[in-house]
Amino acid sequence: MLGQSSFTRGSTATANSRIFVYEVAGLQQNDAIQSNVQVRTSANTFVQVPYNRMNEKMQQILRMGGKIVSIQPLGSKPLASES
Repeated sequence: MLGQSSFTRGSTATANSRIFVYEVAGLQQNDAIQSNVQVRTSANTFVQVPYNRMNEKMQQILRMGGKIVSIQPLGSKPLASES
């Protein structure tokens, strides 16, 4: 039928419990923006995001001037950089 999902209730619960980690570059501190003090952006920030809010959080980070460097599932090993 139209409008019905083929997913079962169990798979939805599993999807909602998955957490991803965004590595974000270029975010500024909120206090610095409010006090008009110029502060350089610091090292990358890590943000934990539930699966069902990934798109919303991506848009929020981009609006705040950040750049998403990587996205990985929570608990996974970081990818080794090639030399």
